Amino acid sequence: MDRRFGIAIACCLITSAAVAQEEDPPSMMERGAQQFLEGLLLEMEPALDSMRGFMDQMGPALADLMGQIEDWSVYEAPEILPNGDIIIRRKPEKEPEPELQPQIDL
Repeated sequence: MDRRFGIAIACCLITSAAVAQEEDPPSMMERGAQQFLEGLLLEMEPALDSMRGFMDQMGPALADLMGQIEDWSVYEAPEILPNGDIIIRRKPEKEPEPELQPQIDL
């Protein structure tokens, strides 16, 4: 069993070394894209950290709210008032349509 395991590891190492030799170094475009994305991530890191803090504080309250509301389709889209309050209005209830009685001509 140990011998098979050793052979399997040796095959994996040889294969990974061969694959590493076949790969071309990244082109200038690939390196530039990589640097751009790394810089973007560094710029966004403070915003992502504050978003994590917001979710840590508000997550339980939002989960509680989601549990209390059974059908979101009966509510309008949230509206932000000038004072910063957010309201979610309930849609007006539709009146049931009268059932049409079939007319029979005699």
